[in-house]
Amino acid sequence: MIKNKEKRSAVYAKIKHDKKLEKKKIAKAREAAENRALELGEELFAGNDADEFSSVLNSERPPKVLMTTCRFNSTRGPALIKDLLTIIPNADYYKRGTYDLKKIVEYANNKEYTSIIVVHTSRREPDALLIIGLPNGPTAHFKLSNLVLHKDLKNHGNPTGHKPELVLNNFTTRLGHRVGRLIQSLFPQDPEFRGRRVVTFHNQRDFIFFRHHRYFWRRIPGCKRASLLSRECGPRFTLKLTSLQHGTFDTKGGEYEWVHKECGPRFTLKLTSLQHGTFDTKGGEYEWVHKEPCEVKAFGPSGVQSDLFW
Repeated sequence: MIKNKEKRSAVYAKIKHDKKLEKKKIAKAREAAENRALELGEELFAGNDADEFSSVLNSERPPKVLMTTCRFNSTRGPALIKDLLTIIPNADYYKRGTYDLKKIVEYANNKEYTSIIVVHTSRREPDALLIIGLPNGPTAHFKLSNLVLHKDLKNHGNPTGHKPELVLNNFTTRLGHRVGRLIQSLFPQDPEFRGRRVVTFHNQRDFIFFRHHRYFWRRIPGCKRASLLSRECGPRFTLKLTSLQHGTFDTKGGEYEWVHKECGPRFTLKLTSLQHGTFDTKGGEYEWVHKEPCEVKAFGPSGVQSDLFW
């Protein structure tokens, strides 16, 4: 910690200023990329008929998805896959066991699967999602956060077995267009509107928010027209793309189309006190002060003293 108040204030102001500049720089880069994508719209869509997803999106073959987990997973990983199986039609779950991912890719190709989804767990919580397009890629690695399963949602709806409608929002850049087509290739291109199911991927500031709803009409007394209502079915989670790789999964010789790089700095703050007025160590009045947990001395069975913290 810098003891000199003026130097400390100057360093803090510089960090705050750099952070604002970085946000403006990212916003300008995103806006410029969106403008370029709109200008090159014809060029952007021209390659759709020749990319890796064209056979599925042109309904030449139906999407078929294989789902699995990492080698060491918790109960939350299969629970998320159970929810995803109700959302993505023509999807099958296989227990990972000790099989290498390259062997699973080879097996899926032989069984004519079009995609693989791998749910990674850390500390008993799903934290990453890997989507592999078959047979020629690409491979997208997402960071997963803010997961709420179907069973944990309050007043959740129950989905039917109909094919859902797919909504993709703000996938307007060149990279976003490619990721959007990868997501689109997981779902059939002939939704069953009778089921009134909607699956939404909303892209905002490089975060992809996933929601699953079922909508219905209800007549309200006093209104001439029926009102359109919706109920969330779950699960609910947020994705952030960390890398997009050419071809199928390859950690050693894989060529990356795009990789997320952190600019920094990175730090953690913890409030220790909040004081009225300006800085005053002697006569200052505190609104709030952090207090350490009480320490209790206890003796174990062997008579050795141990420390217990509340």
